[in-house]
Amino acid sequence: MMAGFGHGTRRYPRSRGRTWSRTGPDRATLGIIGVICAIAGFFVLGIILGPVAIVCGWLAMGRTWSGGNRAWPALVAFVLGAIDTLLAIIWLVGAATPGSGSF
Repeated sequence: MMAGFGHGTRRYPRSRGRTWSRTGPDRATLGIIGVICAIAGFFVLGIILGPVAIVCGWLAMGRTWSGGNRAWPALVAFVLGAIDTLLAIIWLVGAATPGSGSF
């Protein structure tokens, strides 16, 4: 006899074995993505990529400042993202002042 819709033969939900914890490769990947975004933000779209790097670095650190050796890419992403955002804001303010136009 076939099981009806919603009444499967398994005791646990299917997604139980496919859930990942927020340790190891996930945090390392977020840290590396943050570093890449921060470095790319120095060249293009710093106002967008800087905050992305900050968020990736913060999430990779696990929302804390202590993390041991594995937190280096996350910390670098956070700091470079903050510098990148600050430089982009300074550039935007400087471009908006009178007398700095091209005419």
